[in-house]
Amino acid sequence: MQIPLIFLSSALLLWLASPGPGLSWCAWFALVPLLWGCATVTPKKAARLGFMAGLCYYTLLIYWVVISLGTYGHLPWWLCGIALLLLCAYMALYLAVFCAACSWSMKIMPPIWSAPFLWVTFDFIRGRLFSGFPWQDLGYTQFKTPLLIQASDLAGHHGITFLIILANCLCLTLLAAWKKTPPWPQGKALPHVLAAVLLLAASLGYSMFRYKEIVIDVQAAPSSHTVTVIQANIEQDQKWLPEKQRDAVETYINMTTQGVAGHPPDLVIWPETAMPFHPPASPLFPEILARTVFAGQYSLLAGAPYFQERAGDFDLYNSGVLVRPDGGQALYFKQHLVPFGEYVPLSDILPLPGPVVESVGNFKAGEKAEPLPDGKARLGILICFESIFPDLARKEAANGANMLVNMTNDAWFGRSSASIQHLAMVVLRAVENRRSLARAANTGISCFIDPAGHISQETPIFTEYAITASLKLLEDKTFFTRTGHLFPLLCLFTLIPLAIGLKKRASGMKDKK
Repeated sequence: MQIPLIFLSSALLLWLASPGPGLSWCAWFALVPLLWGCATVTPKKAARLGFMAGLCYYTLLIYWVVISLGTYGHLPWWLCGIALLLLCAYMALYLAVFCAACSWSMKIMPPIWSAPFLWVTFDFIRGRLFSGFPWQDLGYTQFKTPLLIQASDLAGHHGITFLIILANCLCLTLLAAWKKTPPWPQGKALPHVLAAVLLLAASLGYSMFRYKEIVIDVQAAPSSHTVTVIQANIEQDQKWLPEKQRDAVETYINMTTQGVAGHPPDLVIWPETAMPFHPPASPLFPEILARTVFAGQYSLLAGAPYFQERAGDFDLYNSGVLVRPDGGQALYFKQHLVPFGEYVPLSDILPLPGPVVESVGNFKAGEKAEPLPDGKARLGILICFESIFPDLARKEAANGANMLVNMTNDAWFGRSSASIQHLAMVVLRAVENRRSLARAANTGISCFIDPAGHISQETPIFTEYAITASLKLLEDKTFFTRTGHLFPLLCLFTLIPLAIGLKKRASGMKDKK
């Protein structure tokens, strides 16, 4: 097989492993062709081919950007295509650098350890640089296999990614040994192979042990919170029209009344911006409370744009508004906004067009990750895009949240695979912090996720649904919750002595020649 096709075959396998195609088992060997190709070409050529493979992979993965920008952002389709290619090119740069680094290191030693450290490091950087876009890191491919993701309560989803890359490198090393023509200098590979096998076996053993333990903990949990989620399927291009606000509100109220009939819950959750108006200034808000919260004696958590006065001006927030039967209220303001979707970077100094949510305006980011109290539950709120950033959910749990809530409006994605991709990342937030999670999505996918990562009552997209479950409230904080992203930082700092050692070894090999 020609070298470019080898790289492209890995791109195809990575896409097949992603949520959508859903062949998650492909992830465990998807990079074998690409790593073999890196070992047989120069670092410069590996970078070019890695960039080509990355462009192919990310275009297949996030093609839905065109739908979001074109259908709902009302941009010309040619401009949407350019925006997609630019974003994919940016993400492909990380794969290009990864391939160049692997190519250089494999001229000196097998990739069994260097590749996993490199991959996790680049994922970590991509998740933070330029506000971060950690969409569909490789560990998320295993979201429907709870038995394989329990170690994320130690190292976060980056730990699962590390194990996947390590398994790929182990396959590559064994393949090279079988062919008896390894594309790297001969050396003592056996100790590295044994160490990799032991680490993978230990991780699987830990996952099996923790899985059984968490299932028992959930069953024995003394406290629970009954939650009803309303998926009203309000059309995205209609919800912001003033004349349609009452229709939307009536839909939510009627679905809630029917959904709680005969079994009143502790909490009802409406999705992100379910109330498309500023609650304190709208006559619809007290009507909503009278017909739901006060009539049914349950709490209501709903998304809404919220204004706060500041020095004669107003700040606008994408918020979650919690109202309890006793009349008490609590607010959460979204902390991590979508660039060009909810705000425009540098818009104060540059004459740039408005955000995609043009009917609302520029949102301001919230600054607090304090859970909202509701009876025995303390709700850690993640609004839409926030669920893909592990540190936000971790901070909520560290601050005392014993239940997580993801309120989202995935109508932006249309009928693409983005909805299931978004859900995949939410599952890891529940497992990392060992918290039950309720997900309310305007057009789906709504569901419940338990602390072991099981998904229940998963709704189809673009349908009306009301689902109810009793969610167990766990209080213990995991190692990941307490310590955060120690593992990717360890990978980053491990690369420094590794690079120094490889450089010295390369210099020694040149001297011998």
